[in-house]
Amino acid sequence: MFSTGELKHNLWSYKSLLALAALFLGLFIARFSLLNTYLAISVLLIVLGSIIEPLTGIAAALFFGLGWAWLRAELPQIPALIGQYVLFLAVAIWLGRGLVHRDIRVRFPPLLSSLLLFMGVASFSLWLTVDIWVGFMEWLKWVQILLVFLVTYDSLVEDAGRQKVMILLVVLAGILLFQSGIGLWQSGLRGTGPEHFAINDQFYRAYGTFEQPNPYAGFVGMVTALFSGLVIADAGDWLLACLKGEGGPPGEFLRFVVVVAPVCIVGAGALLASWSRGGWLGFAAALLAIVAALPRRGWLGIILAVVAVSLGLGLYTAGALPASIADRMTSFLSYTSFEDVRGTGINDANYAVIERMAHWQAALDMWREHFWLGVGFGCYEPAYPAYSLINWPIALGHAHNYYLNLLAETGILGLGAYLVWLICVFWQLWSVAHRTAGWLRGLSLGLIGAWTHFVVHNLVDNLLVNNVHLYVGVFLALSAWLVVQDSSIKR
Repeated sequence: MFSTGELKHNLWSYKSLLALAALFLGLFIARFSLLNTYLAISVLLIVLGSIIEPLTGIAAALFFGLGWAWLRAELPQIPALIGQYVLFLAVAIWLGRGLVHRDIRVRFPPLLSSLLLFMGVASFSLWLTVDIWVGFMEWLKWVQILLVFLVTYDSLVEDAGRQKVMILLVVLAGILLFQSGIGLWQSGLRGTGPEHFAINDQFYRAYGTFEQPNPYAGFVGMVTALFSGLVIADAGDWLLACLKGEGGPPGEFLRFVVVVAPVCIVGAGALLASWSRGGWLGFAAALLAIVAALPRRGWLGIILAVVAVSLGLGLYTAGALPASIADRMTSFLSYTSFEDVRGTGINDANYAVIERMAHWQAALDMWREHFWLGVGFGCYEPAYPAYSLINWPIALGHAHNYYLNLLAETGILGLGAYLVWLICVFWQLWSVAHRTAGWLRGLSLGLIGAWTHFVVHNLVDNLLVNNVHLYVGVFLALSAWLVVQDSSIKR
């Protein structure tokens, strides 16, 4: 909040910002005349909201960013990169606010150094890359992660940080419900769908605005895991209080479990409707990680994780799981290896798995020839023709394993730096989860779950598509904010 004197003193600066916003609107309207009114009002609200609070622009970028694939396919008159435009507009306004108050501060949050390490190594891989422009665009994606991280973190560490975190969680819940609603409608309520997404005569795979079920499942699983941590933490605290005879559920239980649990249920339903094996595997791992981190004593968490795994295996062995789901999860196991698949017979049952393994093999071949820095960040697809197997001449865009993808593109140095970054994230969150209490602890558990889903799902896919990387920046900011909160509590 600004005092009256500050507002009067800087009135000319706000007028300048509004003039720039008006110029932007004029150019935008002139370029996209068919949707002038809608776009003008939307951008005006984003500009005004971002001047008051930079998180407004970040929230808008998160919402519009997920429409990238859908806009390209269904509404080409609107730029598919609208999420990026909104993000850069929000960053420009954030910098403008700093100029107005002569107080431009670029904070150095926790987890930033490891992120910059990876980005630095990735940039070195572009020195002798196959396609410098493709590589630069992939690196720019991580620049966007960095910008979202810094702007969001800067907003959260202000005096009203806790309230802003709550608002940000509400935004994420709204976007999750919106995407989940679209997915559930596509799966069973619409009554029709793309033939290649058909599960049976009645149901189709959900894909939201992603146009593909697997990355859609990645997004839904990550955000659902975030809220699942809040629910599980408060449910666990309530159960512990009941066992100790300390009375009924606390206020936070009512606030999170009663309000957030329906969000988790809808998200889990959309994840199931995506029929994505990678999404299911990632979410199961996320829940397992939350359960393992739930007790404050590490050994007890390991016991709970073992019990949970044993229970799942027991249900599968006893045939208690729905046959269609069990078959979906296990049908590809006999084909998942790093063996040479050039002589493997291809049929309808194993086509998708063998295709994925062929791309894994191409990635390993790229790495063998470019051991240290790979073929160049983001350049898997341009380099693919020189390494493709005879039955698989067309690249899928990535190796369908982000770690092999990084190994091929940035070599052992790039993959090593990436793993260092992830280890730093998990180490910090694990420490916070075992020291904090209340909803802060629930948030740390939820972030452990979200990052676990991201890590595990990326074993069979690449989730950094359709602007999901913007959410990675938000998760980083929330994680760093928690680390700072934990440090202030210890002091």
